[in-house]
Amino acid sequence: MIVTPIKTSRVLPNRQTLIQLMDEHIESIQEGSVLAITSKIVSLCEGSTVPLDQDKKDELIEQESDFFTPREESVYDHSFTILNNTLIAVAGIDESNSAGTFILWPRNPQETANLVRKYLSAKFGLKDFGVIITDSTSYPLRLGTKGICIAHSGFKSLNDYRGTKDLFDHTFEVSVANVSEGLAAASVLVMGEGTEQTPMALIKELPFVKFQRRDPTPEELKELKLTVETDLFESFLNNGKWQKGGRSKH
Repeated sequence: MIVTPIKTSRVLPNRQTLIQLMDEHIESIQEGSVLAITSKIVSLCEGSTVPLDQDKKDELIEQESDFFTPREESVYDHSFTILNNTLIAVAGIDESNSAGTFILWPRNPQETANLVRKYLSAKFGLKDFGVIITDSTSYPLRLGTKGICIAHSGFKSLNDYRGTKDLFDHTFEVSVANVSEGLAAASVLVMGEGTEQTPMALIKELPFVKFQRRDPTPEELKELKLTVETDLFESFLNNGKWQKGGRSKH
């Protein structure tokens, strides 16, 4: 696997759409590649920002989350939230590299991933091509952040080993590799999270990726999501004092 970051010519999109930004900075794409795009650049291009006002941050977190815990629940003095079946701090709201705004999560990252795949596949004549939208989050008991995938298109997100045999002829019962999450972790590491100015990356040489020349189906997307009751961390999740946020009320 080779991950090549794409550097943009300006710090922030100058009222550009995501399509315009890609047209300016992507000259070619190799067959069998996956394009990684940060959620932040998607949000900036679509205008998913609000003026920076710390006094209104708690209200904004509640509004933008499906579920949230009160601020006082956290030793780091911020809310934990669940948004689009993802456990993430402060509803993914970002203040870094924002020029005076709160940057929200993209409005519909799956729709964006589908649109980008179709557009670039047609533009470059690609058959096997995938797209992921990435973000980063922290993991319990681990210092630092790691890339995650919040939407994908053009390939199977899961490589399921259940029912197959290991090297010693034992049957795998629970092993399922999340390909999109692995690609996100690698691409976010290469793109960086500081002043690199590389919000996109092309990933190639992917023998483990099973491309699909279509968007993921609703059934495939549903398969990626667990309920609290079926999650490995169910006992921890149920200990939080979760309240319904603004998005869960729509």
